[in-house]
Amino acid sequence: MAGGARIGLVGCGKWGQLILRDLLSLGCRVSVVARSAESRARAEGAETVVGSLAELPQVDGIVVATPTSTHAEVTEEALARGVPVFVEKPLTDDPVAAERLAAAGERLFVMDKWRYHPGVELLAGLAREGSLGGVRGLLTTRIGWGNAHDDVDAAWILAPHDLSIALEVLGELPEARAAVGEVTERGIELLVGLLGERPWHRLEISARSPQRRREVTLVCELGVASLADGYSDHVLVQRNGTTEAERVEISTELPLLRELRAFVEHLEGGPPPRSSAAEGALVVRRIAELRALAGASA
Repeated sequence: MAGGARIGLVGCGKWGQLILRDLLSLGCRVSVVARSAESRARAEGAETVVGSLAELPQVDGIVVATPTSTHAEVTEEALARGVPVFVEKPLTDDPVAAERLAAAGERLFVMDKWRYHPGVELLAGLAREGSLGGVRGLLTTRIGWGNAHDDVDAAWILAPHDLSIALEVLGELPEARAAVGEVTERGIELLVGLLGERPWHRLEISARSPQRRREVTLVCELGVASLADGYSDHVLVQRNGTTEAERVEISTELPLLRELRAFVEHLEGGPPPRSSAAEGALVVRRIAELRALAGASA
């Protein structure tokens, strides 16, 4: 596309500002939909800033980065433009709306940045090549203090990341089997969930931990492999019968940039981004199931 892909960015909050930064670095011509003065101020570098989707000029694709509770409505309006749409995770916080959106099929994708993390990609490769033997399960931990999002609880903000990691590493999203959690007036604050049997996925998310951790461990018959943090530059692989772990270096290129590059390349004729609308709807359904198992209301 001469002059770079034309992208409409709906929402320019703190995360949308980072999306704008990376789209500009990819040579895109970005038009931003920003309703507040604060969002408009963050839209530095955009070709155009408008107040609504209806005012958006002609674009090749749309990125939705609005609050989770608005995703369904905004995404449906974006899809009416007839171009591919890339919506921030989760697809929505409503399983019924998620299934409706999934019917959009090949034009709608979910921004699951952890599927583009080089460490997660390495774990997925180990799982598929079999060098550590058969996969037994996956452990994910995503804990810290506070939830900056006031429209949805911690389960909708944190769990989509870990479920998308399971999709990437295991190649599937097992059935929800059990969950316990801390439920307050804000909804889910802490959740420990178990999905599947073999392979299984044990996830722990929390907005009530003084310790911040982002850890992914692949458990196999002949050893384990672990990504200690989202900003790690390596994965540790420990094989059965050894006393020292092997350090495998990985790229430190940020996953957000990598997933946006994938979307832009798709607009230019390349393969689709990794998380389809159907997979996004499945993640929403699993979160709803885990929340119910933990005793949270819909």
